[in-house]
Amino acid sequence: MPESTSQTSVRRVASIDIIRGAVMVLMAIDHVRVFAGVPAGGTTYGLFFTRWVPHFCAPAFIFLAGTSAFLYAQKKPDLSRFLFTRGLWLIFLELTVIRLSWTFNFDFRQYEMAGVIWVIGVSMIMMAALVKLPLRVIAAFGIIIIFGHNLLTGYVGGIAGGLTNDFRSILWKLFYVGFFAPPIEAGPDGPRLVVLYTIIPWIGVMAAGYAFGAIMAKPATQRDRACLTIGLAAIALFLVLRGFNLYGEPSQWSAPTASEIGRPQLPALLSFLNTAKYPASLQFLLMTLGPTIALMPLLEKAKGPLARWMTVFGRVPFFFYVLHIPLIHVAAIIISQVRMGPVVPWLFANHPMGSPRPPAGYAWSLGLLYLVWLAVVVMLYFACRWYADMKARSGKAWMAYL
Repeated sequence: MPESTSQTSVRRVASIDIIRGAVMVLMAIDHVRVFAGVPAGGTTYGLFFTRWVPHFCAPAFIFLAGTSAFLYAQKKPDLSRFLFTRGLWLIFLELTVIRLSWTFNFDFRQYEMAGVIWVIGVSMIMMAALVKLPLRVIAAFGIIIIFGHNLLTGYVGGIAGGLTNDFRSILWKLFYVGFFAPPIEAGPDGPRLVVLYTIIPWIGVMAAGYAFGAIMAKPATQRDRACLTIGLAAIALFLVLRGFNLYGEPSQWSAPTASEIGRPQLPALLSFLNTAKYPASLQFLLMTLGPTIALMPLLEKAKGPLARWMTVFGRVPFFFYVLHIPLIHVAAIIISQVRMGPVVPWLFANHPMGSPRPPAGYAWSLGLLYLVWLAVVVMLYFACRWYADMKARSGKAWMAYL
């Protein structure tokens, strides 16, 4: 007997938990990389894919945050209030607890970062208003932003370097230019805000994910067919747009730019996959969200130890996030003391976007990087399993915020 829409909408969707868990695990690779002093990408396959694989994390997590919001609304009527308060909470944690976890210093005036948790929080606050609109309007809003924002690429490239700290410039930095513009500075005494994740296109990704929730609430057969259609169509569109250097990416992959001539070049395959994340281009989003959505029908039926581990992480992803950065940071301090004698002061700099290059001889091998990552994941599994069980037993509302 096929599932009814109401039955499907109130149950947990296994594939969402597995993907969110996998996102947490893969994201930890990149965050270990930061404290390992390993560059963000490179011309070798090992360096490139150490950075490239975590690219799937932010799109999948923000998209599925929208999907989860839709499913939440099928069970509880207070979605707008929940999104607004959770969004404020996430912004607060990004600028306090998470910032301290990255830096282990208290120089808040000199360095704050608007990272992925910040943009999720801002997007949730905006979604608190958007969810009052018809679902088709929300879907159109998300799709227009995802597919249309690269029309701004040429204009933004011309103004980024000239942005200052007037109101107009701050809006540009927060909404789109962030990564390529100077930090936002509120006077000589700070604070100094580095914008890594801009609001556009991520609010569009969350809005599209919210509309996608209606698909996840359908009976299994319809849901699986829709996921395959959307996912494979996104992959095909990426291949066409990227292969012919059409639209949705600020730079071509098939030939070096004038500034790149004479520098080490990526092999063709790596250049093809080297899409822009800041701000996330249409091609970047198609490349990452397409496979994620296409895999959902398969993951819905996944069994075995690996699926169970990912499900544990996926049930409490923000708990994992809050714990994993300080744990990696402490591990890096211990390894620094073992390898180099005294702890390297660089480990207390303004990571991940405000720190200088690591000192000579500090950078880890990729083998050590992945060994530390594996150890961190194993330790967090037991903590997350304990918290997930406690959260399921207690049912307390405040636990939805962690």
